[in-house]
This record gives sequence, structure tokens and C-alpha cells, in this order.
Amino acid sequence: MKIVQIGTGGWGKNHTRILSQLGVLSAICDANPQKSKEYGDKYSVKHYDSLDELLNSEEFDGAFVVTPTSTHTEIAKKLLEAKKHVFVEKPMTYKSEDGELLAKLAEKNKVILTCGYIERFNPAVDEVKKLVKGKKFGDLVMLEFHRENRMPLHIKDVGIIYDTSVHDIDTANWLFDDMPHVVFARAGKIKHEHEDFASIMLGYKDDRVAIISSNWITPKKVRKFNAVCTDAIISSDFITQEIIVEKDNHNETIQNEKQEPLLLEIQSFLGAIEGKNEHIVKSQEAVNVTKIAEAALLSSLKGIPIYLDLK
Repeated sequence: MKIVQIGTGGWGKNHTRILSQLGVLSAICDANPQKSKEYGDKYSVKHYDSLDELLNSEEFDGAFVVTPTSTHTEIAKKLLEAKKHVFVEKPMTYKSEDGELLAKLAEKNKVILTCGYIERFNPAVDEVKKLVKGKKFGDLVMLEFHRENRMPLHIKDVGIIYDTSVHDIDTANWLFDDMPHVVFARAGKIKHEHEDFASIMLGYKDDRVAIISSNWITPKKVRKFNAVCTDAIISSDFITQEIIVEKDNHNETIQNEKQEPLLLEIQSFLGAIEGKNEHIVKSQEAVNVTKIAEAALLSSLKGIPIYLDLK
């Protein structure tokens, strides 16, 4: 299998490392010729600073698009039109209508289009999903997410909702196995051009709720979530991948194997290309996350709940 990567920025360097380790990286493309050459030389693959040149020169099966959000639509469209399988880093597009167009194009050309919502592949989330699905601790009624840190230096074109909160929006949809019908949010900016703190409430059927708190103000990195069930609270850390279940009379630590989520995510995409029934984020699910992020920004602007009807 041959895989190319477009974009080698702050997060993209991790994709390059793993794709090379897996022996599938065949070419690098970056608009910055110096970076393109640097990574091409480092991993002994061909390098390009033009997507059109790459498409004309290389034979490959799939592509990773790890570029600023504002460029995703144009790049992914060209790749899908060339009938290549495409993995786009989150969020898939800035506008949900662009995502809808890409999803239709992928369906028309019978290729895979997926998006990098990495927490679905976090072993801790996977284990919590199993516990929730098996109703080991009763019914899941509420999710709470805390994602805090200083703003990453490579993020320039979006605020915290599109860069950070989207992870927890997708994880909430995944754990509830449902889409919210109402969004209410408050957000603001203190130190940055875009919003750098946000609190989002997602309302699901049967009064279930997800509360997502994100900020780029806290100096310490926090990545935690709680799954509140009728018989216990399951608490986990996205970073350490530890899981603790709090009951009335005692706490229980759930044992799980810790693995690199990005490796698992990339392996699933490669498996899907090979026709294996691997777990991937469906393109419409990624579009829905963008719709929810749009609703959160609109709710924050207008100070009202936004009602949705998602597929």
C-alpha cells in the first residue's frame, strides 16, 4: 500500500512518523519547500510542494490531509476527484456544507473519506464505551469533559471550539450512540483572535446531556472526562488512559492496555482501505460534528439554544 501525506505541521509530524514505521509512506507534500524537503529526506520518500504535481507524478492508494482547516476542502476535493481514499484531520471542514459536498463526492467515487477524531481510538474511551454499552453500571445519563491547556502555537485559523471542543463533541456522540437535538454554549476570548474558552451543553433524547468545558487559559494540560451512570461514575484521563469507577462504597480501577491512539487510528484507516471492516469515523458523523460546532458558535453569539435535526 502507498500512502501520501499533505502537510507536515505541528501535529502532522506524528502521522509521518507512524506512516513511515508502518512502511506505507510513499511521498510528502508541503506548501513550504524547505519542510517538504526536510521530511522527504528524513523518511527517504519523494517530496513535493504542489498537490497538483504530486497527483501527476505519484501512484498511491490514500492520502492524509494534515493542513490548516481552511485548506481542507480544496485539498480533499482534488484527492477525492482523483478517486483516492482520504483521511482529513479534524475538523473535516470549516463549513458543514463543504463537508456535505466532500461526503457526496466520496460516495460517488466509491472511496473512503474519514476524519481524525482520535479519541474514538483512545483505549480508555474504547473501554468506557464497552462498559456503557454493556450497562455494567446502569444507564449512561451524563457526560462531562474538561480539556484545558495553553493554546498550541501551530493553531492559527480557528478558535477553541473547532480545534479542541470538537474532540469531545464527537466522543459524546460516540458514547451516547446518538446525535444531540439542542446545543447551548457560552464562549469568549481573552488572549487570542478567536474564542479561547467555551462551555457547551449538548442535549440528547431522554434528558441525557454532555457538558464540554474547554479553554486555552489554564497553564496545566488537562484532558479528562466523566461518564455519569445510574449506578456509578466512570472517570477517565485521555492522556494517562486510566479509568476509575466510583460507587457508593468503594472505588474500582479498570485495567486496560495503554496504546498510542494515533497509531490505532491510522491502522484502522489502512485496514478500511484493504476492505477490512475496521472502525472509522464516517464522513457524515464528521459533518455532524461541524454542524454542532457551528451551532455552538451561533448559540454563544446569540445567547440562545440552537435546535438541530441531524441524520
